[in-house]
Amino acid sequence: METENNYIEINKHSWNNRTDTHLKSEFYNLEGFLKGASSLNPIELEILGDIKGKSILHLQCHFGQDTISLGRLGAKVTGVDLSDKAIESAKRIALETDSDAQFICCDLYDLENHLDKQFDIVFTSYGTITWLPDLEKWAALISHFLKPEGKFIFVEFHPVVWMFDDNFDKIGYNYFNVAPIIEIENGTYADKGAAISQSYVTWNHSMSEVVRSLLNHQMEIVDFQEYDYSPYDVFNNMIEFETKKYRIKHLDNKIPMIYSIVATKKSKL
Repeated sequence: METENNYIEINKHSWNNRTDTHLKSEFYNLEGFLKGASSLNPIELEILGDIKGKSILHLQCHFGQDTISLGRLGAKVTGVDLSDKAIESAKRIALETDSDAQFICCDLYDLENHLDKQFDIVFTSYGTITWLPDLEKWAALISHFLKPEGKFIFVEFHPVVWMFDDNFDKIGYNYFNVAPIIEIENGTYADKGAAISQSYVTWNHSMSEVVRSLLNHQMEIVDFQEYDYSPYDVFNNMIEFETKKYRIKHLDNKIPMIYSIVATKKSKL
């Protein structure tokens, strides 16, 4: 229970510990990014559409590559992350790329004490909600920061993926959010052989929990999709079957790996 109560401190240290390795990794391709490459994938680009002139709040932005990529498409973007080391890096990268993206370092649930404006779009993607214990608070925050009729755009790993053990051989975890998952990781998804180790606390969230939390906070779901691949090679035993499309080799297309949600904030209750 003590570990669960300290999850913010534990996870902040966990992400601070990863940041240098991620900055140097082929996975994040910082060299290419600094030369103008986008970090966004076709899945989210298609859902986002034309965002020129839009204001966007990017939740759990790490060191800001997606935030800056959204800005390169003409949006005015603010990124938020728990890791002070990542946000320091984001600000540095923004300077190096002449980006006007803004960055805030805070616990996501404390964002109302750091930001006082509403946005056309709230965006978050890939491995974000697993770090949050309470999706009702998450959805309330999204609704709070959206303008009436603003859009929430969300792309995330499918909860089915998080049920499996590390090698996808058997079910190792509960589909539902029954308890925090407290583990130690050697290496990191961006460099599995890296000589780093960190503790972390995560939570699994079922699809119904995600959807219900949004519906409970003035949001109307207008699009929902599931994908039988991941755009990232972040799990064990993955193969690339098409360019930047990965599946678990022995599971092929049998499980969903990613899902996306587009929701709009109702103008009236």
